[in-house]
Amino acid sequence: MVGGSFLKSSKELLKILNNINGKGYKAYKDISGYYDFGKYILSVDSVQGDPFANPSRIRIIIKQSEAKFPISYFDKSHKRIAVVDFLTRLCWRNINEYYSKVKGSGKSGLLSIDKCGEEILDRTSIHISKENIEVRLEVGLPAAGRRILSKEAQLIFFNYLPKIIEKTLYFNNINKLKLKKHIELVEDQEFIRSKLDDLGICAFVANGSILPRESGISQKPLKNNAIEFISPKELEIELDLPFRGKIAGMAIKKGITLIVGGGYHGKSTLLKALELGVYNHIHGDGREFVITDDSAVKVRAEDGRNIEKVDISMFINNLPNGKDTTKFSTENASGSTSQAANIVEAMECKTNLFLIDEDTSATNFMIRDEKMKLLVSNEKEPITPFIHVARFLYEKQGISTIIVVGSSGDYFNIADTVIMMDEYKTIDVTKKAKELSSNNLYKETLKHSINYNRILRKSSFSEEYKGVKIKTIGKEALIYNKSEINLRYLEQIVSVSQINAIGEIIKYIKANVVDDNLSLDEVVNKVFNDIKDKSIDVISSKNGVAGNLAMPRKYEVIATLNRFRELKIK
Repeated sequence: MVGGSFLKSSKELLKILNNINGKGYKAYKDISGYYDFGKYILSVDSVQGDPFANPSRIRIIIKQSEAKFPISYFDKSHKRIAVVDFLTRLCWRNINEYYSKVKGSGKSGLLSIDKCGEEILDRTSIHISKENIEVRLEVGLPAAGRRILSKEAQLIFFNYLPKIIEKTLYFNNINKLKLKKHIELVEDQEFIRSKLDDLGICAFVANGSILPRESGISQKPLKNNAIEFISPKELEIELDLPFRGKIAGMAIKKGITLIVGGGYHGKSTLLKALELGVYNHIHGDGREFVITDDSAVKVRAEDGRNIEKVDISMFINNLPNGKDTTKFSTENASGSTSQAANIVEAMECKTNLFLIDEDTSATNFMIRDEKMKLLVSNEKEPITPFIHVARFLYEKQGISTIIVVGSSGDYFNIADTVIMMDEYKTIDVTKKAKELSSNNLYKETLKHSINYNRILRKSSFSEEYKGVKIKTIGKEALIYNKSEINLRYLEQIVSVSQINAIGEIIKYIKANVVDDNLSLDEVVNKVFNDIKDKSIDVISSKNGVAGNLAMPRKYEVIATLNRFRELKIK
């Protein structure tokens, strides 16, 4: 038996397929179960009810006595993630190379594995352990209209799959040197990440990095005329990595850092690279050694978002309608209130670093100049701009900030470091900026301690008569039953698979965690602890584990819940 089910022979699968040929599509349900193919087991976990529905899900399970992957290759979490990433990419390439799509209607003939991007993420596409290696695939079972095409299904299971498996899941058949280099790259990246705090820095950008991307909708590097990143000498440090050896680059110290320069000179390009430096990147991406504190949060204005009982009193007080800003709620936030809430919610997640671009910020949240103060008195202005709070956040809360500034020189007064981008070249202009700054330190102290104890209520999660339904719309949105959660401004989500995982985490929270006593942060921490103890597979609500999940950060999970319009906090 396997997983509580009887193990059938591959001949039995062939027999079933022959028997259901030409029948109605639902007869494909007969192939569910486990089949022994000799060197591996095929598990048919979920069979689609229609050729136009979501594809069927299968797994290939191979004992390590056959696969022979050395335990030393996956004995640490980040090494296991690297192996899974490498093999997932290899499987994708082998499907494209060795599989000729069979004919049929709708999604007939589809054969796929979760697609990776430039980032190296913890995925459910492949599971590797001391005992087994397991790959999770999607298959569109072939049909003409809604009539089963068994011969085409046999081609998938008996011709194409064995070849793809042979080329992907056996250690002796893959490029061992490339796998070793992939693991070593991740080891070097994790080494830098582990040293950031000791070095007193919040980010590192290696010399020779390629930061520009080929287009606004692609994360692939710009190929032609890309200018390599070179650190200013004043900010350069050298690191000795375990595998690559010595590497030099720009160290961004903790504190307040400004990125300045003219339009189109690379300010936002540098910030974008730092945003995504919370993830490790593959060879050839250009940002392999752009490493940012992995708690960093990109903060922006987000007009129209939902806010539920967030303490924004650090920034906004004395509203004309007398509304309490220590537990502020709205279904339609303004630019300033949304940015204030985004900052406080990131603090609730215990971020160490804010990343802010002036272009996507609310102007009145970022600064209020002297002439405006003369015209509108402080007593009439409920907003305390970020410039007044940034130093307090660093000195008292330990939260650094990196800000792209193009028009407000007042930020020179609070900056520790000022980096100028000049035609994609970096210059340390801290000394000159300080000479231009005034004595106004824009230093505020909090009048209120922030309340982070927002208890998540079970009533947030309604259930339809057929249970909870989760749907994703690209990287734009997640739908919980009929409530759409807008995610388009969570700029550090890099994969639809992360949103799939967030949907599964919300289901897991509803079923296993929320109890009207835990704060939002405590609820999500409990889920992440379960994942750490049992692997990312624990959140999958699918039979046999869905292969299209990728690990999000804790921040993006909480940010999704905070944008959920059915969210209830007590």
